[in-house]
Amino acid sequence: MISKYFQLQERKTNFEIEFVAGLTTFLTMAYIIFVNPAILSPTGMDKEALIAVTCIVTAAATIITGILANAPIAMAPGLGLNNFFAYLVVSGKMNWQTALGAVFVSGVLFLILTLSGLRKKIVEAIPTSLVAAIAVGIGLFITFIGLRNLGVIVQNEITLVSSGPLTATILIGLAGLLVMLYLEMKKIKGALLAGIIASTILAAVFKKIQLPHQVISSHLDITAIAFKLDIISALKWGFFGSIFTLTFIDMFDSVGTLVACCHQANMVDENNKIKGLDRLLSIDAVATVIGAVLGTSTVTAYVESAAGIEQGGRTGLTSIVTGALFLLALLFVPIVAIVPLYATAPALIMVGLFMMKEVKRIDFTNLEEAFPAFIIVVMIALSYSISTGLAFGFISFVLIKTVSGKAKQIRPTMWAIAILSTLFLTLDRIGDSISYLKSAV
Repeated sequence: MISKYFQLQERKTNFEIEFVAGLTTFLTMAYIIFVNPAILSPTGMDKEALIAVTCIVTAAATIITGILANAPIAMAPGLGLNNFFAYLVVSGKMNWQTALGAVFVSGVLFLILTLSGLRKKIVEAIPTSLVAAIAVGIGLFITFIGLRNLGVIVQNEITLVSSGPLTATILIGLAGLLVMLYLEMKKIKGALLAGIIASTILAAVFKKIQLPHQVISSHLDITAIAFKLDIISALKWGFFGSIFTLTFIDMFDSVGTLVACCHQANMVDENNKIKGLDRLLSIDAVATVIGAVLGTSTVTAYVESAAGIEQGGRTGLTSIVTGALFLLALLFVPIVAIVPLYATAPALIMVGLFMMKEVKRIDFTNLEEAFPAFIIVVMIALSYSISTGLAFGFISFVLIKTVSGKAKQIRPTMWAIAILSTLFLTLDRIGDSISYLKSAV
């Protein structure tokens, strides 16, 4: 009955493959258990409560995605989105309770856009070349994150980034990368997972990680932040720009991730449209609302889902395994913590490699689509933001079509996307300029 519900035979998978895929996705994104609290706690939110809420929200959203959408997509508090959340509070624009209220409102707006069908129209209005560019851009983005987590790429004040010194941890990570490459070449399932485990074992052997003093998590109380959101204060006109920015980032981060991952998982019909997109988008929106109520920033689809998909994950069972492991992690946080970032970094590099194959779907002979596609690829990686990269790409697509005298070929939805993209890139900056002028006066 389970096999029939999740369409295992139709999608050419089985329980073993789905389990390995779910475990791989979990290991590549388990860092969020610690990174999300680290980013949000400076706002005054309780760090231990944030750890528990991160696990609970991620588990709930991911399991629901698996059951209701039958998709191998994991959801968790978004990295760029939690940074923006922290910025709103630290910059003095609002306190964390009001910021949670803003996240709640953005989630409701997100849900309205989804139920109205606008979000689906946005996805379906994107030309094929730009869809492929989103996958390539995210692949490059993931690769950059992997190289940074590994330590191969480091910050440089003069050149912005440069190669880092060859350290023991980098060698350990590269050893895991070699394991992944070898197993992938031999077509052995679970290559990414095996590489992560190999690197973690090497790190323990060479004493580069500390084994936990305790196994069971000692604190699971979420009352310090749960149900503390202030929706009324967030509805002030002065916060409209921040709410719009949260909505836009969530919309296009999730759209970009879902487009890339669902195509990679072959979740498209004969018309190249994503199957079950409405459900995925609705779950994404509801997860943001629930996350705000429990006490965390915007929840969105995770690009690390591609790691599990690359390991053969094709159904919701992958998501259920990932979500269940986050629930277990709630009890065994000290054990999860021993897997270092440089052990999971090679998996992101490999996923970036696999997603680059979509570049062949970009028509470079047609500059009207090639240039916007190129901008999307470059800006997603260099701006460190999926939504920013898409905004630049969509605007350039509309501008190029217009100046070439082909404005009539642009769908009304693409015009709306371009306007929203322009607002996203300018609204907060205009608001900051107005605030500066008022203070100066």
